[in-house]
Amino acid sequence: MLGRSPRGKQLESRYLVSYKRSAARPHIRVLRPVRGGAFYRRVSKLGSFTRYWLPVGVVMTLIFIASTDLGASHRTSRILGPLLRWFKPDIAEETIHALQFSIRKMGHLTEYAALGMLAWRAVRRLAKADARPWDWEEAAFAIGFAAAYAVSDEMHQAFVPTRDASLIDVMIDTLGATVGVLAVWVRGRWRKRW
Repeated sequence: MLGRSPRGKQLESRYLVSYKRSAARPHIRVLRPVRGGAFYRRVSKLGSFTRYWLPVGVVMTLIFIASTDLGASHRTSRILGPLLRWFKPDIAEETIHALQFSIRKMGHLTEYAALGMLAWRAVRRLAKADARPWDWEEAAFAIGFAAAYAVSDEMHQAFVPTRDASLIDVMIDTLGATVGVLAVWVRGRWRKRW
């Protein structure tokens, strides 16, 4: 496709003419590449992947690492037990186990809330001045994506000797993803974005 410059000259389609007008130099013309070439599309797709899907991959990697022996309850009790005893020296052992259980389940909830938010962001490809209305299909995809990863995470834990697979954890993880996506929706409603 050929364009015409203001002076009537044809230009090649891979260049766009823009003028820097100033009182001192009204005649200066600058040729710059048009944003439609094959190289730009490849770099743009890579940048889009890095911007939107790389954070999702990082959170998934952190969840995977926490699903190994490093995140087992006997390891986290080494940190939580002494910390709780430091705050309250006469705390009962049953209370420590109950608090440890609660903290571990809250960890499931928060890490999957983050995964749900980031998955929604990656599907939506959110921009600064995005005027699109809320799409519940994007939200459902993000929640389903996080739920599928929760199932695979629990299957992974079934093969780790110090961990157990749990359907309750899958439900907590899915609830966390739902809470994360709904938090995005509430924030958007509050800011009148949709």
